[in-house]
This record gives sequence, C-alpha cells and structure tokens, in this order.
Amino acid sequence: MTLNLYQQTSHPMTPEYLDHEAQNLRDQNPELALWAAGLGVIEHRPATQIQAHLMAESLLQKGLIADTGYFFQRLRALDCLTQQAMWLVVHMTYARRVYTDGRNLTPQDFKTHPRGHTGGALNMVPAYAGLLALNHFTGQPRDWLMGQGHCVAAIDALQLLTGTAAPERRRQYPLDDDGLSRFVADCYDTRLDNTGQRISTLGAHVNVHTAGARMEGGYLGFAGMQYAHMPLPGERLVAFLSDGAFEEQRGTDWAARWWRGEDTGLIAPVMIANGRRIDQRTTIAQQGGCSWFVSHLRNQGFAPFVIDGRDPAAFMCAIYYMEIQLSQAFERIRQGEAQYPVALPYCIAETVKGFGFPAAGTGAAYGLPLGAYPAENPEALAFFHRGAKALLQPDAQWREAASLLGQPKQKSTPMLAVNCPEPEWADRRESAMAAIDRYFIELTEVNPRLRVRVGNPDELRGNGMSQTLDQFRHRVTRPEITAAEAIDGCVITALNEEAVVSACLANQAGINLVVAYEAFAIKMLCALRQAIIFSRQQKEAGDAAGWLGFPVVTTSLIWENGEHDQSHQDSSLSEGLMLKMADMARVVFPADANSAMACLRTCYGDLGVVWNLVVTRSVMPQFFSARQATQLVQDGAVCLRGHCGAELQLVACGTVQLQQMLKASDRLRQQRVAHSLIYLLEPGRFRQARDRWEKSALADPAVVRALFPARVRYRVFLTHGRAEVLLATCRQLDLGAQRTRALGYINRGGTLDTQSLLFVNGCTWAHALAALAELCGQKPTLWLTEEEWRAIDGRGNPYHVIPEPL
Repeated sequence: MTLNLYQQTSHPMTPEYLDHEAQNLRDQNPELALWAAGLGVIEHRPATQIQAHLMAESLLQKGLIADTGYFFQRLRALDCLTQQAMWLVVHMTYARRVYTDGRNLTPQDFKTHPRGHTGGALNMVPAYAGLLALNHFTGQPRDWLMGQGHCVAAIDALQLLTGTAAPERRRQYPLDDDGLSRFVADCYDTRLDNTGQRISTLGAHVNVHTAGARMEGGYLGFAGMQYAHMPLPGERLVAFLSDGAFEEQRGTDWAARWWRGEDTGLIAPVMIANGRRIDQRTTIAQQGGCSWFVSHLRNQGFAPFVIDGRDPAAFMCAIYYMEIQLSQAFERIRQGEAQYPVALPYCIAETVKGFGFPAAGTGAAYGLPLGAYPAENPEALAFFHRGAKALLQPDAQWREAASLLGQPKQKSTPMLAVNCPEPEWADRRESAMAAIDRYFIELTEVNPRLRVRVGNPDELRGNGMSQTLDQFRHRVTRPEITAAEAIDGCVITALNEEAVVSACLANQAGINLVVAYEAFAIKMLCALRQAIIFSRQQKEAGDAAGWLGFPVVTTSLIWENGEHDQSHQDSSLSEGLMLKMADMARVVFPADANSAMACLRTCYGDLGVVWNLVVTRSVMPQFFSARQATQLVQDGAVCLRGHCGAELQLVACGTVQLQQMLKASDRLRQQRVAHSLIYLLEPGRFRQARDRWEKSALADPAVVRALFPARVRYRVFLTHGRAEVLLATCRQLDLGAQRTRALGYINRGGTLDTQSLLFVNGCTWAHALAALAELCGQKPTLWLTEEEWRAIDGRGNPYHVIPEPL
C-alpha cells in the first residue's frame, strides 16, 4: 500500500477532514486509539494518526508485522522511550546526578557550569527515536548522518537507553542510578587523565565513540552536500539536517540533481525546522517559515512535505514513506516510464527549539534554556524539576519500551582494498596532469567494483584531465550530445568547491579524485579538515578509517596562472593542510609526470588519509626515473646533484622551484663550487613530531642524516608557497637564521608570466645564489655578474636574470 497522505491530492486536506478521518480510525481500532491519546508532552495529531495507520497496513501487507495491535503497542513504547531520552538529555546539560525514581535533586547535584546545546538535542530525540522504531519494524538497519553534530546528546542518550551504544560505552555506563549519574556527569567533562588525555568520550559533537557516526557535524552545511552521494545500492541513509545549516552552505539544495538509483542507495533527508539559530531566527523563519521553504524546495527538484517535528511516530512514518517513494521513482526510471531528476522526497519536521522543556521556542533554548544555573538559583532549580518531572517515565516502563524496540544488527564497515597497478612511466617531456589523467584511467579499469567520483569545480579538460572526463563524464539531467555529459556521469561539476569535494568525501566506499585550481581550493579546507579530524579520532580509538586515500590535486598554480591576476595566485590550501598532523594530511609537490604518478599510486594505497598533490599543468622535463620517483615518495626527498656532505646545500620544493635551483646549481658547477641539490617532495615528513602517530609517518632518521647531514653549513630553500610555512614545517632542517634562508611566495602578483612572478617574489635562481652568498659572508657578485646582481637588487634590468617575454 502506498503511503500517500504527504502527496498533493485532489481532496483538500483540511483540519476538519483530517479530524474526521482520524476519528473513524480510532473508532475502528482500539489499539490505535490508545496510542493516539499521547503520552506526557507527546501528542499525536490527526495527520500523524492517519499516516501511522497507513504504515501499519503497509507493514502488515509486507508480512513485517503480525497484526496492527503489535504495531501500536510498539508506538506507545516509542513515546515512553522518547520522553525518557529527553529527560536524560536535560540532565546531561545540567546535572551530575540522576535518580530514576524521580526524587528532586539538590543544588549540589547540579554542575556548577552547565553546558550543552539543549534545545537542538531535545528536537533530535524524536527524530532519532523514529529512526530506531523504523529499524525495528523493517528489520533493516539504516545509516544516519547528522549535520547538527552539536545535538549529539540526543543520539548518545537514546543509544545508551536502547543498548545500541558502543560496547565500551555500555560497559562504562550501566543503566542504574550510579551508571546514569556518571553518564550525565561525563557529558562535557573536560578533565584529563594521567597521560594527558581527556577522560570522557562524551563531547560537544558527534565523535567516533558515537555508534554509527560518520562525521562530526561541526561544520554546518556539509552533511547537506554529502548525503546524496553516500549510500551504495542496497543501503539506506537518513540525513538529519537543520534549518540553520541550510543557510550556511550553497549547494545543500542540489541533492536532487545528483541522486541516481543505479549507483546510490536510498536517502531520506529530514530537516529539523525549529526556526532558530544561536541568537536569532533562521532565514527560513524570516522568509515565511515552512510554507516558503516548501516552495523553495519544489523549485529545486524536491518533493517536500511537512510533519509534526514533536512526534517520533511522524518521523518514523516520514522516513518509511520517503524510501517507498524513492524506490518507486527509481523503478519507473528503470522501466522507461520516467527520467531523472527524480522529485526527491524531503521531510520538513516543524517544531520549536527545545520542545518539551521550559523556555522552548526562545533564544535561550539553543544552549541553556533555564537562563540561570540550578546549582545557585532557586527559580532555575524549580523550573528544572518541573520540566524534568513532565518527561520522566517509570523505570520499569521505559526499560520494557527499550526491550520492545529491539534493533537489527548493524553492518560492519570493511577496510577497502585497491589494486594499484604499476604506472606507465614517462621517458619524455610531459605534463604531470596528463600523467595523472592516464594513471587514474588505468587504476579505475583494474578496480571496476569501486564506485568512482571525480570532483570538478570548474574545467577538468582545461586542467589536463581529458581522458578522465571523456571516460566518466559530467553528471547532468539533460546531456548535450556534443559535450562529455551523461545521466550516469561520475564527474560532479559545480562552481562550488565545497559541493564537489563533499561529493567525493561522501564516497567512502569508492575511488575519488578532486581536481581544482590551487587558489580556489582553499574553500575546500573546512570539509577536508572535518574528514581529517574524524579519521584521526578513529585511529586514536583503535578503529582506523577504511576509506582509500583521498587525493586533492591542486593545479593551475601560482606560478602558471598570471593571466588571471592575483586572485588566481595563492598557496593557502597546501599550507593549511601542511599544518595538520602529517599522518593524516600529506602535502606533496611532485615535480614531473613520474613523481606525480608515484604519489597518486601511494595515495590510493593509503587508508583514511587526505593527500594534496600540488601539480603544475605545464609540460615539464622528466626529472626523475621510475626508480627515483618511487624512492622519492618513500623517503620524502632525494638528492639530485652533488654530494650531501658538501657544506653548501640547495633545496627545492615545487616544479618551477626545481627548475630555478637547477639553474643555480649550474652556475655553481661552472665555478667548481661543491654543493648538493635536494628535491623536497613532502615537507611534512621532516617536521618535529607532535605525537606518536605523527612520528610514525616521518622520514626515516637514516634518510634525514643522509640527505641533510650535520656537515652542511649553509642551506637555502626555494619553495612553491610561503617560506615561513615551509620553515615552520621542516623545523629540524632549519640551521638557524645565520645559516639558513628560505625563499618563496611573498604575496606579490598580478598579470605576469611565470618568470616575472618568480622575479617579483624574489624566487629566481639569482635570488637563491645571492642568499647563499650572504650566508657565506661573500659578496653576491661571487657567483653573479654585476648586471645580474643589480637586477635583483632593484637597480637594473630584470631581464638580465629572467628571459624576456616572447
């Protein structure tokens, strides 16, 4: 039976009509009537009663329940469990002690400095409880995603009460007064143990100790851009979203453009529309509320409907309905009766912030709704007791309710394995981007079972990825015959860096590649950082992430993007990622086609790690053989010229920088000056380790001693980005201000060619030799002509140092 109450019909769904229909159902079904009477703060509106009846009939028809009495008995249990979880949530904010018999707490039983996102967590309890109930009735687990990660108390409370929390947490917090008291006291507890680690695993946001968690949800909006790309065929995902997050990121309303049933499982987006962000109403509320939002979503290709966000049964029915509707829509497409995009079902759960507790709907409900601390304010204490007593359920009843809503076993997440073939090594001049393009095609051909996602904010072909584009094509709903477009394309293209990187981050069961302009890729940093944080927490908890290494290729670099002026000249993404933990964010600067392919191959062999490959799109010589490129990735650096025991050392990091340092080396060779030239691929491997996990990712000490021996007296770096970041990262290679110089991008730019950009940033071969001479206490003219020195000293013609433009 199709659940159709949410659909537009010819019959007007007036309140009078709904009341009449619900009354008829209650008269015919005593079990329904008993549940429909509600419990405590939970009421069941006529529309929800009708929809629950339709769902019961559907489950009965499918053989998932024996009779409707069983169904409504469990819905009464759902009400009981929901209220008890709300009771626990408010204690998690305010109390350090609980009594399940309902006795009043004393002021000493409260936290002196309570913290919590109480209102949002209270709103999430009915939503997540509805999901658990649906899992119970269908016998099928569902993955979940929560964009408002600060509402984690709702998830933690319900998981503990239902026994679905992680085993360690269940052992730590048994369901008695003492165990639950430790549970609420540990919420937001910031104390450290003797090893300097936080004692409590109950934090301010979703974390790896929350069973089934997939992301922290600390950055609002990213869940809305990822859920449409997440589940594999056969899987089901419920995405809990917030109206505040909706206005945070452009692209959260594009999901209907991307979903394809052939390669993606069922998705059920649920917007918790409580109308408030931290200290004012949301934009949706200011624009006209849910009716305005419904119109907006319809214009974006969704099929939105509004439910009562205070009722757990309403959430349960809505998710069930959305899955049926989406399955039917996909079947019509398979039969050739419809085409993409589908009208993606979208649930708007209308509620007020902090429903079920004093101050609901006010600005205070976001965090601490009582407005004062119960530990020191008698009025706040009285309000707390009044609100908590309205939610508390008898001990035996909520325990029975939890047992009646038993959960299906959750699936485990396997570690992905990938076949990384030997690259077709280059032996001639070639663009490193063309080599990446070629290797990516080869890699996907030998791993056909892994879902492919390519993130493209702008022009994939212009960045040298023509084979990839022709093979996988832009995903669109109306393909142009003359363009590389397809309904089932794997290239997610949008002029929004956050959206395309999110599409790939969501594909944790597949192969991903993101290609972006270097200057604009910085907009991806927050999404990448969220993935890095979560993956690192998984590692520290002993449950490492299983997704393949995630490559973000930044190209059209500072030094080759002069035609677009300074807005297109920036290295902030690589610098930002270099400051992250080196075992989780690996920033590499492949200098040619072979080193680029070696980096990409190693990246895909990694697990749970983000790689940033900073790659020039220009055709370059082959600096490294296949053996050298492999060794370079393994060690993080390689000696290209000279003997590392020489007192003078040149270090290049970046393709253009290597070219300049080779020129500087040529000049030293001409004058028979002993020196070494090192190419630095991965600066983060040569940092001072900040913890034991990072230490395991650093270069072998024997490699450091061989390439950067103590005998070196003077060292000059020439780096792709800003010199200060390189020196801070490679701290152990810095010999001090009197013996080390680092040259890099100094934020000078404009409409300039590569050579001019190098010159105005003081990054030519001549600047490097002048810096080396200064360190040695020699005049710059020791290795430079007078004309060359005058040019870089600002007193002569720059074209004595750089070639004149054609």
